[in-house]
Amino acid sequence: MPFKTIDVDKLIQEKLDADPELKEMWDSSRTEYRILGELIKLRKEKGISQAELAQKSGHKQQVISRIEKKENSPTLKTLCALADILDVDIQLVPRH
Repeated sequence: MPFKTIDVDKLIQEKLDADPELKEMWDSSRTEYRILGELIKLRKEKGISQAELAQKSGHKQQVISRIEKKENSPTLKTLCALADILDVDIQLVPRH
């Protein structure tokens, strides 16, 4: 049985074009995913485990895991604390 090729990007775009509410939710979630993805990348580049990040931030490892899995959204205070531990600044810049 041959596999059917699916253009996932095209399928997503069609759904977004057809549903303005879905598009708004999708667009608002992209920033969160990008920020959390960067935090994960930085943590790994610095060789810091979830357990170490949790200990340094005063959270449990499970909290860090849930944040990284996007199961829980961190508070601004937690996000700033994680950025400090990872020695990065959070900046708001105009979109292009």
